[in-house]
Order: sequence, then structure tokens, then C-alpha cells
Amino acid sequence: MTTRIELDALDKLLIRLLQQDGRASYTDLGKEAGLSAPAVRARVQRLIERGLLEFAAVTDPMKLGLPVMALLAIKVDGGLPEIIAALEDIDSVIYLVSTAGSHDLFAEVVCRTMDELSAVINDRIRTVPGVRTVESFPYFGIHVHRFTWDIPD
Repeated sequence: MTTRIELDALDKLLIRLLQQDGRASYTDLGKEAGLSAPAVRARVQRLIERGLLEFAAVTDPMKLGLPVMALLAIKVDGGLPEIIAALEDIDSVIYLVSTAGSHDLFAEVVCRTMDELSAVINDRIRTVPGVRTVESFPYFGIHVHRFTWDIPD
């Protein structure tokens, strides 16, 4: 498990502001937080170095020509680390989590066509040694996709 990183009120404010606009300038963030741009930069850099914060461009898979998306519920019989490593190498897998309950893994995949989704499931994932079953839940639409959530005290 990851050790919780302690944050002060200014760290939390900066994170909330960056969740709303990850492209905000240090100057603009400083105005909101009552800090100078160099002070904001130092705080943000510290949060990055501690592994709490990272920046990424979020794309719309449909606009990239990847309109077929699905959640895959996977049960395994083998060594989970080896199976996870194999699934990480499949480009169509964009999100992979281990879980408890009736499934061992959930994988989110994006594809160009239903035929490609079928090939990813049948030719790539089901052939990984130790994968027992794969249940597919194709998406009809994405209704909520949040990148902001509360920061606990």
C-alpha cells in the first residue's frame, strides 16, 4: 500500500485549482493561493516529486477513431503479477486494476471496431497463461468521467 502524503491547506488548494484547470499558470495559481509564482512552482514540483501529482493530456477516444470501448472482468488461475505484466503490454488496454470479489482484474479497452475488440479479447487476453475467463461489458456511452474529487483532511 502507498503511504499517505500529508498536505497543508495551500497544497490542497493548489491541487483543487489544478484539478479544475491543469494548464493554469503559476502566476494565476499564485493569485488564487496568495503566493508568488516561484513559490507555487516549488510546491507543485514537490507534489510531483512525491508522486502525488502528474500531468497528462486527456483525449477523447471516439475523436481519435477508437469508438469501441469495453470494461473486461477477468478471472485468473495463475500468478497475478505475471498476468498483469502480460496485459500491460496490450496497447488496447488503457486501464487495469486488481480487485477482490468474483473477478480478479478489471481492464478497460479501446478499439477501432468490434472485430478488433473480439481479437483483443480472444487472441490476446484469453491466450495469456493463467487467464481463466473474460467477461465483456461494451460501453454504449460515457456519462461521467471525473478528474476532480475531494481531498480528505
